[in-house]
Amino acid sequence: MSTSAAVATAAPAEQYNYDIVKKFSIMALVWGVLGMLAGVYIASELAWPFLNFNTPEITFGRLRPVHTTLVIFGFGGSALFATSYYIVQRTCQARLWGGKWLPEFTFWGWQVGVGGGAILYMLGFTQGREYAEFVWQLDLAITVVWVAYFLVFTMTLRNRSQPHIYVANWFFMSFILAVALLHIFNNLAVPVSITSLHSYSLFSGVQDAMTQWWYGHNAVGFFLTAAFLGMMYYFVPKQAGRPVYSYRLSIVHFWALSFLYMWAGTHHLHWTAIPDWTSTLAATFSILLLLPSWGGMINGIMTLSGAWEKLRTDPIMLFLITALAFYGMSTFEGPMMSLKSVNALSHYTDWTVGHVHSGALGWVAMVSMGSMYHMVPRLWGTTIYSLKLIYVHFWLATIGIVLYIASLWVAGIGQGLMLRAFDEYGNLAYTFIETVTFMHLPYVVRAIGGMFFLAGMLLMVYNLYMTIVGARRTVGVNAPAAAVAHG
Repeated sequence: MSTSAAVATAAPAEQYNYDIVKKFSIMALVWGVLGMLAGVYIASELAWPFLNFNTPEITFGRLRPVHTTLVIFGFGGSALFATSYYIVQRTCQARLWGGKWLPEFTFWGWQVGVGGGAILYMLGFTQGREYAEFVWQLDLAITVVWVAYFLVFTMTLRNRSQPHIYVANWFFMSFILAVALLHIFNNLAVPVSITSLHSYSLFSGVQDAMTQWWYGHNAVGFFLTAAFLGMMYYFVPKQAGRPVYSYRLSIVHFWALSFLYMWAGTHHLHWTAIPDWTSTLAATFSILLLLPSWGGMINGIMTLSGAWEKLRTDPIMLFLITALAFYGMSTFEGPMMSLKSVNALSHYTDWTVGHVHSGALGWVAMVSMGSMYHMVPRLWGTTIYSLKLIYVHFWLATIGIVLYIASLWVAGIGQGLMLRAFDEYGNLAYTFIETVTFMHLPYVVRAIGGMFFLAGMLLMVYNLYMTIVGARRTVGVNAPAAAVAHG
C-alpha cells in the first residue's frame, strides 16, 4: 500500500460508521464555543475584576477548570474521537468495530463526563489537580469510557483489510495507551466515603508533585501533541493531495517522541523541594525533544512540496500549515523554558500561560479547525458553504493568537523581571501589587485576543452549520456517493 494518506481511497461510504463521527464533530464545535467563551470571560475577569459580581460560581477559580476541561477534553477530545474514528476506518478500509452501541457508549459517556465535570467545578467540587480536576466518581466512569474507546480503535485496526497500518494510527494508538496510563496513576486516590465527592491523593509531598507533573506534561505530550499529530499526518497529505514528505521520518518522529516525552514532566518543578537531579534529567530530555518535534513539523510542512500554490488558494491548507508553524514555535519555546536559567525568570509568571496557549490555540485548535473544515463536508456529502468565511476565520484566529501570546510574553517577562529586581540596599525593588498594576494592560490585550479567537470559532460554527443544512436540503442527491467523490 502507498504511504500516502491521499491514496487511502474509501470503499462505499455506507461501509463506514459516519454517524458517530458526525456526532463527535458537532459536539466538538459546541464544547469549543462554550469552552472558549469561558476562557474569554475569565481573561476579562482578570482585566476587569468587577465581572466576578461577587458570585462564587463564576469566579476565576471555579471557571478556570471549566475552561480548561471544555477546551481540552470537550473540544479537543471530541475532535480526536471524531477524527480518529474517521481516519481508522478510511485507512484500514474497515467499519468501526463494536457495532452501533459501543461507539455510541463512548460518545455519551464522554459528553456526560465533560459536562458533569464542568457543572461540579462551578459548584466547588474538584480534585485541584491540573488538567485532572474531575472528582473520583467521574474518574472511574471516564476510565470505563476510555477502555471502550481502546477496544473500538484496536479491534478496528485488527479487522483492517489493508496489511499496512498508516502512521496516523500509530500516533492515535500511543495517545490512547499513554493517556490511560497517565489517567489511572495520577488519579489514584482514597475517597472520604462512598457517598462523598471528596478524596485524598494516594501520594503526598514531592511524590504527589512529581506524579502530578508527570501527568500534566504528558497530558500535553500525548493528548495535545501525539494525538493531534495523528490528525496532522492524515489531513495534511489529504488536503494537499500529496504523499507525506517522508514516511521514514514520520516513523522516527513517532518513536523518538514516544520515548522522550515521558521523562520531561519534572521540568515544571525546577527550584522546588524535589531532588535536583530529577529536574536536570527532565530539562535534558526536554532539549532532546526539540529534534523529533521539529522533524515532525518539517515533515508536515514539506508535504506541500510541489503544491505550495495551495497556500494562496486553499484556506484549509492555511489552517493546517500555520498550525504546524505554531507547533514548531511552541516546541522550541518549551525546551528553552525548561533550562534552569530561563526557568528562574519564567516560572510562576504569565510567560508560561502564553507558551501554553501558543500551543493550545496555535497548534491544537488550528489543526483541529483545518481538519474539521476538510472532514465535515465529506461526512455530509456536500461542499463547504463559504470559502471566504474560512479565510475570515483564519485571520481572526491568527490575529487573536498573536495578540494573546505577545501580550503574555510582555506580562510574563515583565512580571519575572520585576519580581527579581533589587534596589541598592538589597531590598525588593517592587511590591507584588506593583507587578499586578503593570500587568493590567497586557491582560486587557489578552482578553481582546481571546475575543478575536472566539469570534472566529463562532464564524466556523455558522459556516459548518450552513454546510450541513445545505446538505440536508439536497437529500435527494446520493449523499454517500458524493462523500466518496470528495474522497
